[in-house]
Amino acid sequence: MTEVVIYTDGACLGNPGPGGWAAILSSGRHTKEIVGSEPHSTNQRMELTAALRALQALKRPCRVRLHSDSAYLINAFRQGWLDKWRKNGWRTANGSPVENQDLWKALLDVAEKHSVTWIKVAGHADSELNNRCDSLARQAAKEAKGG
Repeated sequence: MTEVVIYTDGACLGNPGPGGWAAILSSGRHTKEIVGSEPHSTNQRMELTAALRALQALKRPCRVRLHSDSAYLINAFRQGWLDKWRKNGWRTANGSPVENQDLWKALLDVAEKHSVTWIKVAGHADSELNNRCDSLARQAAKEAKGG
């Protein structure tokens, strides 16, 4: 299996507001940056979208180390939130509908095709690739806003 290192980040100008997402995929000597935006989104949706688009960009099953500063994203996978939500019919422990179900379901579907290790990194710290993703996502959000 090919090994791929992915860094992702999402940003919003206002929450909700214009949003941007970015991912950096690295395998061997190859690196690819992917970026996108939405005119109206939330920070959490952009974080999830970044991870989703990164995994969708892989052409075959891979061993992935996905880094994100989003506790929401990482904890959902590492702490079993997604399994509990599925068992509860996509409801939280208090019975309310899980937010962003469309993205969670798509993420689960694509993640199952790979062997993914979910890694939490500190945001706006000393991670060069996380900082690069942050910059790309913020720029995409600015462009979505029209500036």
